[in-house]
Amino acid sequence: MGAVHFYHLTHSPIEATLPMLVEKSRAAGWRVLIRGPKGPLLSRLDDQLWKGDPVAFCPHGMAGGAHDDQQPVLLGDDVPADGFACLISVGGADLTGAEIGSAQRACILFDGHDQEALTKARGQWKALTEAGVVAQYWAQDDGAWVKKAESGAA
Repeated sequence: MGAVHFYHLTHSPIEATLPMLVEKSRAAGWRVLIRGPKGPLLSRLDDQLWKGDPVAFCPHGMAGGAHDDQQPVLLGDDVPADGFACLISVGGADLTGAEIGSAQRACILFDGHDQEALTKARGQWKALTEAGVVAQYWAQDDGAWVKKAESGAA
């Protein structure tokens, strides 16, 4: 069963954190699904991935294209998780315990300065850990990511 890592964004914006996670996932050979709400957030992240370091070019696409099944990184709102080794939730998008269980890793990124995002992430932690998903909570401490909590397996 996969694990889910919660990333509490307080110092680095999502535009800096997401490319780092995608790069690490791709280095592991994983196909990545970035699930978020339709609209400005996914468009902004799509742009950010295109603007990345040319040496670490990240081929990707927005869901709904002719070659979705061939994209190493796919951004979308209602894309099934089948075939993806890494699932990344942004903007409060839901991931199920079954989806996480079939993946190598799942990540939930949330804005630590947004009370609604914090409440949503707490609810996701509770629901997923009660479903038996192993979860880790990561927060930034002086710019470095530090694991602050971990749930056990059910």
